[in-house]
Amino acid sequence: AQAAYYIESDGQAAVIDPLRESFPYIERAAESRARITHVFETHFHADFVSGHVDLADKTKAKLVYGPGAKTGFEAHVAVDGERFAIGKATIEVLHTPGHTLESTTYLLRDEQGKPHCIFTGDTLFIGDVGRPDLAQKAGELTEKDLAGMLFDSLRNKIMPLPDDVIVYPAHGAGSACGKKMSDQTSATLGNQKQFNYALRADMSKAEFIAEVTEGLMPPPSYFPENVRLNKEGYDAFDAVMERGLEPLSPEAFDKRQQQLEAEDAELPGIVLDTRSVEAFAEGHIPGSVFIGLDGNFAPWVGALVPSLATPILVVAEQGREEEAVRRLSRVGYDHARGFLSGGIEAWKAAGKPLARVPEQSPESLTAAWGGEAPEVLDVRKPSEYDAGHFEGTRNVPLDYLESRLEGLDPKAPYLLHCQGGYRSLVAWSLLTRLGFTDLTNVPGGFVAMEEAGLPVQQPA
Repeated sequence: AQAAYYIESDGQAAVIDPLRESFPYIERAAESRARITHVFETHFHADFVSGHVDLADKTKAKLVYGPGAKTGFEAHVAVDGERFAIGKATIEVLHTPGHTLESTTYLLRDEQGKPHCIFTGDTLFIGDVGRPDLAQKAGELTEKDLAGMLFDSLRNKIMPLPDDVIVYPAHGAGSACGKKMSDQTSATLGNQKQFNYALRADMSKAEFIAEVTEGLMPPPSYFPENVRLNKEGYDAFDAVMERGLEPLSPEAFDKRQQQLEAEDAELPGIVLDTRSVEAFAEGHIPGSVFIGLDGNFAPWVGALVPSLATPILVVAEQGREEEAVRRLSRVGYDHARGFLSGGIEAWKAAGKPLARVPEQSPESLTAAWGGEAPEVLDVRKPSEYDAGHFEGTRNVPLDYLESRLEGLDPKAPYLLHCQGGYRSLVAWSLLTRLGFTDLTNVPGGFVAMEEAGLPVQQPA
């Protein structure tokens, strides 16, 4: 759900909020024989590790932050209203605090100086605005203080711009940096003045603060660490990839797994299986954690793997190992320590043990429902559960799994389900590592169970 932007004019180029890997931008500039002269950051990102340090280092571009930014590396901290020439175009700094204190919107003016578009970072999304709770300071700055700043930034810096200016935000639907983001990737400012709840012309500051702070879920636990990396710097992406893409035979993989477990009892390494739901259920390395690449991979890793320093051994479908290590690095998990060469087939051929996920089809549940069937754990979000769930089920959201286990018996039988089958398998793998011994997954999740005729408890 992250957007990066490349702007080119007359042989010069700028990149805004680059992803961790530099090569797409360098290759794009090379295609048109342009030189990347500037890298702009809209703010210190929390949900991913930006590629700003690597890209500026490789291209010798000027790295630019908005007013008030303090970094652990060389950067140009701009002043409000400062302008930068990109060929015949101009990028103007609009300081728009609220999401964070240094949050900045970049206004792109064309060759005639006419406002063309704004790169709003997490200040303004399509359909929403940035959450104002990430830069709180105990005893100094509350989320309501930040929301008030955001109101002023929107009214004083963004809304006075022409209605035909295009809005390019840093995120779309799926990001945890807002509540109601659209799946549209851009819109005109006039469109947002009409349809974005936070830009209502008759909205008071008090109403704005109340609406943008209502219903905020706690941010994922990895957010503060990603902010720290974006402020202080990080290992070079190339080094991270080289370390993570070491091919390991089944014997070497097994040996390294044991070494990592013995090295640090407080931070043991994990085997991360990134394959499909079906492949993991059919057979996986015992004790491995499932977070599939084809789901919401990086945010779930961030939410569920407690430390960025965790050593990770990767199991992937053959040919997707590089993708797994790269996407881990995007959220700061830079300690992948190799992958299973030849995949699970090589592991199987070497005679190594495999575990399977016990499953029960939704159709087979109908006869026993409400009788002697095991307790059912619904691992969807509370909002999904409240919108409709099966009678007698217990909500144990995957996002907060370990904090919601009170009253559960690790030796008792439980059925697990989510909406479609991905999250319940993640939960199965995590609970198994925590010592639960009698877990059964329901493939297809809520959708398949409802189709099978199981009784749904509607919201009041």
